Amino acid sequence: MSNPQEYTVGWICAISTEYVAARAFLDEQYPGPEHVSTNDNNSYTLGSVGKHKVVIAALPDGEYGITNAAIVATDMLHSFPNVRIGLMVGIGGGAPSARHDIRLGDIVVSVPGHGQGGVIQYDFGKTIQDQTFQKTGFLNQPPMVLLTAVNALKSQYKFEGHRLQEAVDNILEKNRRLRKEFKRPDLSGDRLYKSSIIHPPDGDIPCERGCSNDPTCLESRRDRTEDDDNPVIHYGLIASANQLMKDASFRDKLAAELDVLCFEMEAAGLQNHFPCLVIRGICDYSDTHKNKEWQGYAAMMAAAYAKDLLSLVIPSKVDSEKKIVEALTG
Repeated sequence: MSNPQEYTVGWICAISTEYVAARAFLDEQYPGPEHVSTNDNNSYTLGSVGKHKVVIAALPDGEYGITNAAIVATDMLHSFPNVRIGLMVGIGGGAPSARHDIRLGDIVVSVPGHGQGGVIQYDFGKTIQDQTFQKTGFLNQPPMVLLTAVNALKSQYKFEGHRLQEAVDNILEKNRRLRKEFKRPDLSGDRLYKSSIIHPPDGDIPCERGCSNDPTCLESRRDRTEDDDNPVIHYGLIASANQLMKDASFRDKLAAELDVLCFEMEAAGLQNHFPCLVIRGICDYSDTHKNKEWQGYAAMMAAAYAKDLLSLVIPSKVDSEKKIVEALTG
């Protein structure tokens, strides 16, 4: 089951939390490859999701950012040259706005719109005083076979609702040792502070002690009801850069000007070298009030969505796609 030619779906994660979530949603897991390309430093998990053979790789421990993601993807294509579609699945910081009621645990999926390909590299541009952010480069959009599946899944969810929470619960019931890190945190920990409220410089102080919980410091949001999807899947632009977004004012600026929904640190390294769909579970609000409490659950939700998506991708459509290495060299 470890013949590299059998694997047509490449799944990339940035951190170990995302890697664990990805592995948890495999239908079957196979022995690792016996041989990989010379100078390929990746560690792989091989398995299947539905009718698709999937190869999963993660960035080296402690390594982040656009360049490292590109290296992992390139090495994967050298060792698994038959990969035809890519997924980047994991966590990101939300950019809530009046137009997009983004909460912790929600999912953002990169889809083209507003003249963008789905991902924007926001440190590959310039900000001019009193003017809008100006983008100076363009990143490719996700493969069409994945965008078609996104649309089909969106329609399915609209009719039936999704069962992502149920899927995560089932995984945690079978793997009880994961529950502490990956279960849904208490909703009382989902606090969206106003942009003017900055966390104390000593990042070890939790928000409940270091930041005021006065309602006037928090954005007022209605409770979601049983008629609402919860978590919600949002579709649109993801902003990517080598730097961690912890500036609520700049977050709000890009959300207003470009309709950005999410910030992360790897996807821009992939789009022009490993065309993929980016799926991010929201674990914080891209501000100074960051914490790791929601990371495990957000990673699980993103992986659950990725599995639902692959179930709607027809294998023959994948086989008719060009191999990524051929598409790039062509």
